[in-house]
Amino acid sequence: MENASARNLWGDYLDKHLEHAFVDAPQVVHFCNNEQDANECAALVKKGIKRATSHSLLGLQYRKQPLPKIGDFMIVTNWEGEAQCIVRTTAVKLRPYFSIDEAYAQREGEGDKSLAYWKKVHWDYFTKELAAFNRKPNESMIIVCQEFEKIFDR
Repeated sequence: MENASARNLWGDYLDKHLEHAFVDAPQVVHFCNNEQDANECAALVKKGIKRATSHSLLGLQYRKQPLPKIGDFMIVTNWEGEAQCIVRTTAVKLRPYFSIDEAYAQREGEGDKSLAYWKKVHWDYFTKELAAFNRKPNESMIIVCQEFEKIFDR
């Protein structure tokens, strides 16, 4: 883990949770593809409001990233890479975009927490993400719905 603030936060967590001393170093992530949204999402996670995130399966495959797994740890940072909190994955479901519902949009906790808001911002995000691979989102694309709980912050 190259990020010093993430390494320090993980070390503080392990001081209190020796049972996880041999867990692989967690993924260090910021949400979104711009500073304002990344910082806002990090704050929402830290407050316990944002409890889910969504990936396009195609995007993960093109970037050769593994699917998240229940029990995975993530260190959430702001845009600048400053560690904000640690979350742990509680559920992972693969769902077509058209089947995302209001309850899931609320767990994501962004904007007004409505399904309409979720669909607009995620469609925009997936459009930019997939354009890099000369692909476009569609209503039946598979979304990796990752739910998590905040387990530690300073």
